[in-house]
Parts: sequence; structure tokens; C-alpha cells
Amino acid sequence: MNYIASIGSYFIMIREVFKKPTKWPIMRKLILKEIDELIYGSLGIIIFISFFIGGVVAIQTALNITNPLIPRNLIGFATRQSVILEFAPTFTSIIMAGKVGSYITSSIGTMRVTEQIDALEVMGINSLNYLVFPKIIAMLLYPFVIAIAMYVGIFGGWIAGVFGGFSSSADFIEGIQLDFIPFHVAYSFIKTIAFALIIATIPSFHGFYMRGGALEVGKASTTSFVWTSVVIIIVNYVLTQLLLG
Repeated sequence: MNYIASIGSYFIMIREVFKKPTKWPIMRKLILKEIDELIYGSLGIIIFISFFIGGVVAIQTALNITNPLIPRNLIGFATRQSVILEFAPTFTSIIMAGKVGSYITSSIGTMRVTEQIDALEVMGINSLNYLVFPKIIAMLLYPFVIAIAMYVGIFGGWIAGVFGGFSSSADFIEGIQLDFIPFHVAYSFIKTIAFALIIATIPSFHGFYMRGGALEVGKASTTSFVWTSVVIIIVNYVLTQLLLG
């Protein structure tokens, strides 16, 4: 019953986020601040991870091609498919759930512990709109980050394949172009938008409704990461079945 009550409270929170909006001049500053912290601040780790994930996929594909009849352009094809369909949108989102989600939960949880949220509500401010809405808007730029992750991942695969001696540049690029389906990119971006909303709201829920002191802030951050990851994996399965099944 606790899980059902929590799910109900989560959707009630989502509804309250869009009520009684904060004045635009204030909201604009909050949104720009969240874009800087949640999106721009995450570019470095995402580019780093995507580059090496693409390289690992290319190397592992090359090492498993033992039959000389299998064309070498399969390395580029497998790297493109793996990065675009799963590694860029899903694996990166799990990383973001740890980095961004923990930050959101701890920042809002600290405000709850220090009674800053109570002060906002006493002043007549919709604290959920003030705290959560800018994060949702900022995370709508998340697909642009995933687009960069796709490019860097494939580029990392090309670097590993060509300079590692596993494939020629022409074969790898031919594999990237082989049987390309544009809807796969659209599918990844649809997943990414869903993941962005999950990363923005579930950690906010755990931070906003936590009770206790500084120790509970850490526990709430851990719990939010676990549940954000679980929901991302479930939504990934459902969307894959709906869009590609």
C-alpha cells in the first residue's frame, strides 16, 4: 500500500507543479540557472562516457567477427545501432539519474530540512512550481545532449576501429550508412524526452517529501537514484515494445 500511496502522491505533485505559476522574470532566472547546472554541467561527463562506450562497442564487435566472410563494415553498423538505439539514450540517462538526480534530491531535501520550503509556502509561493517546474523545462533540452552523445559515441567507435587496426575508415563509414532507418533516431529522442521528465520529477518527489535531518537527505538521494533507474528501465522496455515491437 505504501508504494500505491507514493505513486498517487507523485502524480498529485505533478499536478500541483503547474498550478499558480511563479512570475516570469523570476522563473526565467530559475530556468537559466537549472539549464546551467543540469544540462551544461553534465556535458563533460556525458561526452567522456559516450566516447569510450562507442570505442568499446567497436572493439568488441571487431573481436567477435572471426568469420572472414563477414564484411568489416559490420563494425560501423553495430556501433551505430548500439549507440543510437540504447547506449546514448538509456545508458546515459542512468548516469544522469545518478549525477543530476542525486543533486536534485539533495538540494530540495536540504531546503526541506532547513525549512526553506516552509518559508516559501508562508510567503504564498507555490513551492513545487518554484522548485520543480524550472528543472522540468531545463531537462527538455536533454535531447540535444543525447544528440551530442550519439555523435561522440560513433566518433569514438571510428577512432577505436580505425586507429586500433580493426577496420578501415571507408569500411567503418560504409557500415554507419548501411540500412540507416531515420525512425530509429526519432525513437531515441522520444525515449529521451520521457527519461528527461523522469529524471526531473522523481528525484524532486523524493527530495520534496522527505522527512528528517541531514542523514535522511543522503538516504533520500540513494532511494531516488534507485527508483529513477528502475522507472527508466521499465519505460525503456514499454516504449521499445510500442515503437519498435
